[in-house]
Amino acid sequence: MSNELVLQTLDSLRRVLGTSPQQLHEPTFEGNEWVYLKDCLDSSYVSYVGKYVDKFEKDLATYTGAKYAVAVVNGTAALHIALKLSQVSQDDEVLIPALTFVATANAVAYCNAVPHFVEIEEKTLGIDANKLRQYLADITEQKSGQCVNKKTGRIVRALVPMHTFGHPSDLEGLISVCQEFNLNIVEDAAEAIGSYYKGQHVGTFGLFGTLSFNGNKTITTGGGGAILTNNENLAKKAKHLTTTAKISHKWQFRHDDIGFNYRMPNINAALGCAQLELLDSKLISKRNLFHLYSDVFDQVSGIKLFQEPENCKSNYWLQTLILEENESENLQKILESTNESQIMTRPSWTLLNELKPFLDCPSMDLVVAKSLSSRIINIPSSSNLGNI
Repeated sequence: MSNELVLQTLDSLRRVLGTSPQQLHEPTFEGNEWVYLKDCLDSSYVSYVGKYVDKFEKDLATYTGAKYAVAVVNGTAALHIALKLSQVSQDDEVLIPALTFVATANAVAYCNAVPHFVEIEEKTLGIDANKLRQYLADITEQKSGQCVNKKTGRIVRALVPMHTFGHPSDLEGLISVCQEFNLNIVEDAAEAIGSYYKGQHVGTFGLFGTLSFNGNKTITTGGGGAILTNNENLAKKAKHLTTTAKISHKWQFRHDDIGFNYRMPNINAALGCAQLELLDSKLISKRNLFHLYSDVFDQVSGIKLFQEPENCKSNYWLQTLILEENESENLQKILESTNESQIMTRPSWTLLNELKPFLDCPSMDLVVAKSLSSRIINIPSSSNLGNI
């Protein structure tokens, strides 16, 4: 079956993609990008102030349903500030999935806090709320209204659900856990603009949500991110901290906190405004691509195409194949075969608890995360492929 599955996977991809070389996720520019970029350049306002930053933030808030959006230089910066404003500080612990991009753990480390890796579930690829609840009941206790790890003595301050590959996590279950254990919730929705959980846009459930607009995301600003919140005071603090904590004045330079040079430049926001206008059409194309893939992979045994969880609407940022457990030995063979055939595919990220900077961090038993990390394959997902 091994070689047969490799050949069937490659053949199935070719049936959808044709014979042209394919990248994993390429940006597309089909709207007002050149118009807005030229206008921005003509205005000379290309840096950290300008009408496009204001417009992009307002448009993002309107699209997601968040009351406020603060545009920043990347998704990692967004998560860093969101955690900082969630009171995450030195020697706190922050619960994050082991299967996520390293930026999630890095943002925790930027706060001098400790990532605490938790288990995921196969039906959402996000944190398993039921296992987390039982785990926290076993290892933590409440002291003065704070969740404390009985083994380390550290405060467990926050939970960061990751909406993996654009698929919403079990937010209802995770919010319930956070309420029970007095945890702040900061959603890592870096990959999930245009994704909804029970009709509400992800990134708007917790104290904060964060987005990424890197070049490989559904829409891009070249490099960029955003902080979402429904709290006016926190939005003001986020904007202040990301603007080097500078007190507004026409000519004086005064700063009242340790701030960060994290604000999104106007020229990047100009690109983002044009991309956001195209988001709904991109989402339609990406959903169409899912159905094209589904039609061919439904005929292949030993591997399945991941489908959005129940009660969710995914943006299908990265189309994802999952090998059956008894076929995990074929992961590398499929990756080699497809990439040698100029179809870019990739495995999931290395589990964060296995990376050198985080080897000593606390962790749940990660049976499902370990299994999935050896069975996930991301396949070409550019939005224009849904128009083939």
